[in-house]
Amino acid sequence: MKRRIVLLSTAALAGCSKYGDESTPQAAATSAPPVSEPASAPAASAPASPPASPSASAGEVLVKAADVPVGGGTVITDKKIVVTQPVAGEFKAFSAVCTHRGCIVNSVSDGTINCPCHGSKYRITDAAVVAGPAPRPLPAEAITEKGGEILLA
Repeated sequence: MKRRIVLLSTAALAGCSKYGDESTPQAAATSAPPVSEPASAPAASAPASPPASPSASAGEVLVKAADVPVGGGTVITDKKIVVTQPVAGEFKAFSAVCTHRGCIVNSVSDGTINCPCHGSKYRITDAAVVAGPAPRPLPAEAITEKGGEILLA
């Protein structure tokens, strides 16, 4: 029992000193350790979202309209944008950054935009959450169609 108390006391003193601190355990025991504020962490319920399309700029061609299937979509991974075509001739674009943990969605099938990380699914018409842990829809991106190409507006 005596030995356990000694080990706990030594562990407590070691926890009060900093790496490279020149003070001895006796000095640490006789003076109060400096008070430091704990580092604040971002709230788990609201993860920070990076800008939806950090590498895309207005007027930039995202994809050819012919490459976006009707009733589906195309993920432009390097631009972090997903372009969908819910009905013929109607194009929509959304951030490809999942609102759950920031993964990039990787596919569009059966009317949903799909995230591979935790199973979140978003509707191709408005990016509303239809399944998974995602807390909110994917943010919309402004696009235009010109000459058979989908451009960032």
